[in-house]
Amino acid sequence: MTQNSLDRAIVVTGASTGIGRAAVAKAVREGAHVFASVRKEADAESLRSEFGAAVTPLLFDVADEAAVRAGAAQVAAALGDKRLYGLVNNAGIAVPGPLLHLDTDALRRQFEINLFGVHNVTRAFADLLGADKERVGKPGRIVMISSVGGRNGSPFVGPYSASKFALEGYSQSLRRELMLYGIDVIVIGPGAIATPIWDKAESEDLKRFSNTDYAPAVERVADYMLAQGKQGLPPADVGDLIWHCLSDPKPKVRYAILRKPFMDATLPRLLPPRMVDNIIAKRLGLTKRT
Repeated sequence: MTQNSLDRAIVVTGASTGIGRAAVAKAVREGAHVFASVRKEADAESLRSEFGAAVTPLLFDVADEAAVRAGAAQVAAALGDKRLYGLVNNAGIAVPGPLLHLDTDALRRQFEINLFGVHNVTRAFADLLGADKERVGKPGRIVMISSVGGRNGSPFVGPYSASKFALEGYSQSLRRELMLYGIDVIVIGPGAIATPIWDKAESEDLKRFSNTDYAPAVERVADYMLAQGKQGLPPADVGDLIWHCLSDPKPKVRYAILRKPFMDATLPRLLPPRMVDNIIAKRLGLTKRT
């Protein structure tokens, strides 16, 4: 790493694949140094192989607070007295299934990564972004990767939507609190993106719901979500938007990036909620049985 690249050093969580990997690639092209968090040494080696000295892998799970703080200490040592240019909270998982048939541990696992993990990372790196007034340079920015599901809850992705709704509120409060230090917080709400998160969701054993009343609808939703994910926008589009959020002089507080913005965002807001409910219920066979 060079001193010039450290002037625009960023941290990206969940950098092994998908949006995180795309964010790393874009930042490297822009001349930044990237501290990229992954959970496996094989993923760290893959980053080193592709990006060389422009990337420093950090090995931690965002749910492991001690490991996250150790990663932050590693970044602090590399930065010296400089401030971090940006933090991208991207790591996330999707826990699918009908809420009535998911135990609390399933919800807890969802929130451990998508919300509590974000909190662990944000607290650990806040000093490097500007909360430590002894550091030099402009305060950094935090980019939160939310989802279209953070504003619109769909059947059978309730845990994921709940975690992203929570992240939206967390981010708004955090943005207002961090004005004290000049640290901005910007949310990105992607629609369907062609990332492995949907392959991981597919690997969840949805067959365990086959003996429930929801079985036919779960199958329809699983097929639809996987198709949407695989036909989604390329992760590179979100990677470009992340860099825009970090570098634009006057960024908005939230950006949506959707393949079909009218259908995915505008129309559901224009229609009465009960009408949207009924449309979804008819499509999935969730109407009350007599």
